[in-house]
Amino acid sequence: MNPAPTAAKTPAPASAAPPAHRPAARRRFTGAALAAPFALLLLCTVLVPIAYACYLSLFTDRLSGLGFEGYRQVFTGLGNYADVLGDPAARDSVGNIARYALIHIPVMFGAALLTALLLDSATVRLRQLWSLAVFLPYAVPGVIAGLIWGYLYSPDIGPLNDALPFDPFGESGVLPAIVNMATWQWTGYNVIIFYTALQTVPREVLEAARADGAGALRTALSIKTPMIRPTIFVALVFTTIGSLQLFTEPMVLRTFTGTVTSTWTPSLYIYDAAFIKNDYGRAAAASILLALASALLSALVMRLSSRSSR
Repeated sequence: MNPAPTAAKTPAPASAAPPAHRPAARRRFTGAALAAPFALLLLCTVLVPIAYACYLSLFTDRLSGLGFEGYRQVFTGLGNYADVLGDPAARDSVGNIARYALIHIPVMFGAALLTALLLDSATVRLRQLWSLAVFLPYAVPGVIAGLIWGYLYSPDIGPLNDALPFDPFGESGVLPAIVNMATWQWTGYNVIIFYTALQTVPREVLEAARADGAGALRTALSIKTPMIRPTIFVALVFTTIGSLQLFTEPMVLRTFTGTVTSTWTPSLYIYDAAFIKNDYGRAAAASILLALASALLSALVMRLSSRSSR
């Protein structure tokens, strides 16, 4: 008995098959559509302001017509940059911020890493409560925190003025006072970052270290800290950039003491040039120089990070 003949399958017309390039084109279009909001936001909030600042830094306002015709914009090229680099007030602000960073960054990082290691240890109870308590200072707005510390430092109503070995409003004590304010606010933020990174350390590695006889201190220094080194360097980059842009603490403290001048930090120098003296060209040039310094220091920290991870 012969099997029933099967119908021959006819191939689909070539015109019915979608072109091979359509899926790839659709994927490219979808990717571009998804990236468009970010690209637009980046263009409007970062690239355009930077380009406009670079444009402003090449001009300055000068009186014309013996002063009777008002100010007119004059092209100065790199003149504003030369004025900023040659200004003693700008150099003093760089010195102040360098001393601040050299004190604030090691103290804050040491306190944050130590606190994170303590929270990650097995002997600490109520970790969530302690984590919340450490993080609370960061939740306080910077202006409010500055006012709180300003009143605490005040010689009339503050309890800290007589207890401290230095005058927080004096010439030599204002820097430690500002370092203390910034450290109090930003330590908890870095504690949470370090503590979260410590939670990713494999527990079998820690158990192996304990089996080999390593104590808690040796485990923290030789196992945990090296394994979160990339996180530490990333936090160091952001802390370095934030230190160079110090503004809120000295700005608030200016209302309590005359020791903090209007050009005490580079950010205060830029603010004074732009909104007090209306010298937008100088302010833009100082902003560009500050951004370049931040980029160079960030690149240096990342270079050190890549070398230490080899």
